[in-house]
Amino acid sequence: MILETLVVGSFMENTYIVASEKTKEAAVIDPGADSKKILASIEKLGVNVKYILITHGHIDHIGAVARVKEATGATYAIHPNDIPLAKAQRGFFGAMPGVSEPPEPDLQLKEGDVFSIGEFELKVVETPGHTPGGVSFVGDGVVFSGDTLFQGSVGRTDFPGGDWDLLLDRIRTRLFVLPDDTVVLSGHGPETTIKQEKLYNPFAGTKAKLWTP
Repeated sequence: MILETLVVGSFMENTYIVASEKTKEAAVIDPGADSKKILASIEKLGVNVKYILITHGHIDHIGAVARVKEATGATYAIHPNDIPLAKAQRGFFGAMPGVSEPPEPDLQLKEGDVFSIGEFELKVVETPGHTPGGVSFVGDGVVFSGDTLFQGSVGRTDFPGGDWDLLLDRIRTRLFVLPDDTVVLSGHGPETTIKQEKLYNPFAGTKAKLWTP
């Protein structure tokens, strides 16, 4: 698997390019800003972008969707519960440099969807809480968690549509059941592992005294 991490925009959001070494098929996960930077990396890697996959609909994760889709012709997919959220931010797209309003999605994500990228697969796991339509993408030994789970932290829930109890439940029942050595690639910040967060995450881990096995 080819994996490229790009930190983009003023929110320092992680955009991921995942590709097959054999077929050069690729997915771009959460192109949030800096479309020129993302497209330059795609060209350098020599990959063909098949999908644009979105973990949730906040502007810092979707701001470059339109330009990446226009340049690559990729299929754009987001959970239906976050489509209204994306549309509600229309007033901000014109005011923020380097971002633009995304088009209507080509696909609406749901639990259990599988996206094949050459010999590699990404499975959709619904992880709402940070937003109503938050999802994570689980592959072989890796999970792209968006803003659900971070190294030493979890997604904030004080924005409209946030739900703290739901967020913690989905982290514990959908992400913490993954193998301990699964690498967690978050929407912001460094990578971590499921084991590390199960043990030491101060909000959701066993040391937080909030964990109920």
